[in-house]
Amino acid sequence: MSEHSLHTPESLRSRSEEITTGLPPLLAEAEHLAATILLGEHGRKRAGTGDEFWQYRQAEAGDPLRAIDWRRSARADTDFVRQTEWQAAQSIMIGLDNGQSMTYSGGDQRPSKLRRAQTLAMALAILAVRGGERVGLTHLGEPPRGGEAQLIRMAAALMDSSETVDYGAPAPQVMPAGSRAVFLSDFLGPLDQIEKALGQAADRGVRGALVQVLDPDEHSFPFDGRTYFESMSGALNFETLKASALRGAYQARLAKRQALLKDMARNTGWRFQYHMTDGPAEPALMWIYHSIEKGGA
Repeated sequence: MSEHSLHTPESLRSRSEEITTGLPPLLAEAEHLAATILLGEHGRKRAGTGDEFWQYRQAEAGDPLRAIDWRRSARADTDFVRQTEWQAAQSIMIGLDNGQSMTYSGGDQRPSKLRRAQTLAMALAILAVRGGERVGLTHLGEPPRGGEAQLIRMAAALMDSSETVDYGAPAPQVMPAGSRAVFLSDFLGPLDQIEKALGQAADRGVRGALVQVLDPDEHSFPFDGRTYFESMSGALNFETLKASALRGAYQARLAKRQALLKDMARNTGWRFQYHMTDGPAEPALMWIYHSIEKGGA
C-alpha cells in the first residue's frame, strides 16, 4: 500500500471506525476497574506545593472567568490562565508503550500486554479526572486536561497504536514541573531511552512509577524442545533445538533487567513494579494509585 493511499478519505474513515469501535469496551473495562478503587482524598494535601505562579496555560472548558489572565490573553488570540505550582502538582502524565512487542499474548484466555496496559492507563485517568485532577498522555505533546471529554480523547489516542517497531519507549514531550507520571511498558527493549526519560523527568521535579507489564510466558519461559522464536514485527527471529536449556539464562537476564529498572527508578525518585497479564488488574491499579499518591517516594 502506498503512502498516499494511507491518507485518502476512505482509508482515514476506515481507520477512524476501527478506533472508535474499540472505545466502548476499553472504557467499560476501565470504568469497572476504576470503580474498585476507593477515591477518598485524592492528592489534595500533599506537602511541597504552593500557590506560587508557575506558568500560563490556554484556558479550557470549565475554567471560571475569574481564572483568566486578561492582560496576558490580550496579547494573543486565545484566553490564558495563570497556573500555579499547586495546580501543576495536580497533573498526572501517562506514558504507554505501543511497540509491537506489547501486542503479545501467550494464551487465548488472557489479554495482550497492550490491552492490559491500556486498561490500567484509562482506569488511572478516570480516577484522576473524577478526583478533580488533570491527566494527559506523554506522547501527544499536549498539556494535561480535566473533564470527561479528555477521557474520550485519551481512549482514542491509546487505541490508535501506530508503532511498527518491536520495542517502544517513553516519549515525554510534555511533563509539567512538579507533576506525577506513570510509564507502562514491557521494558524489554533498550534501557538507555528509559534512563534518559527518567532523568528528564527528575530534572523537572516529576515523580512517578514504572510498571512492567509481562505475559506469564515471558516470566516462566515454559518452552521446551525445538522452538522457533520470532518478534511480533518479524524483524528478529531465533531457532533452538532445546529451548528448555535456555530457561535458566533467560530468567537470570530478566531478573537482572528488573533489578536495573528498579535501580533507575530509585535513583530518580520513582518506583518500580511488574505485573502479569494472567492476574487481576485491581492490585496493579491499586499499587499505581498509591505510588502516585506518594509521589514516587
